[in-house]
Amino acid sequence: MERFTATEVTTTDARSIHWARNGAAANLSGGPKHLVQTLVGQFTYAGIFAALLLSSLGVPLPEEVTIVSAGLLSHAGVVRWWLALPVCIAGVLSGDIVLYWAGRRWGPRILDWRPARRVLSPERLAEFEAAYRRRGAVIVFGARHVMGLRAAAFLAAGVVRVSFPRFLAADAAAALLGVPVSFTLAFLFSSQVWRILDDVRRVERWAALAALVAVAVWLGVRQYRALRRR
Repeated sequence: MERFTATEVTTTDARSIHWARNGAAANLSGGPKHLVQTLVGQFTYAGIFAALLLSSLGVPLPEEVTIVSAGLLSHAGVVRWWLALPVCIAGVLSGDIVLYWAGRRWGPRILDWRPARRVLSPERLAEFEAAYRRRGAVIVFGARHVMGLRAAAFLAAGVVRVSFPRFLAADAAAALLGVPVSFTLAFLFSSQVWRILDDVRRVERWAALAALVAVAVWLGVRQYRALRRR
């Protein structure tokens, strides 16, 4: 497959490729979006994977931009959707797993490393530890849908030694829900995708919050019943 640039793709199929909100022309001239353009434009599937891996590791590169870009490019026929979607899921999960095992391997000592402290402070680690002890891997599922919380939550999961099978199951379930939704919306509704995604993200956050509240209530009821039986 030939290499391409965002400008070339936009010029070829202006109705299908919109890299900016409200259907505006592509404008990825700087910052994280420019990095996504460069990676995907030069390396296609490997670029999609690399961009999502970096995003999961805490690099300020919104994974939603890469996933939506992959969906838009699939719509235009630049990449094959049945390859791009699995690559998106693999890229997201790979970074999450790296963070988990880094935390598990080095434990609290990883906070001696300055880049790690930028993601996870000692105070935040204590909060996550308490949350994981109360609610377990449900925190992982919720954190996957909250930009800015993912890296800290997954690093903390390793540090406090959340069971890896449970971590992976919760993370994969969240990724298999969130990634295909963003990708499919971009694929089907290219001209309106950013507005639609804003609405979807709001629903996802409320759903994740509702799930956490439900689990907390369930645990509280169990604790109350256990105390009454004593």
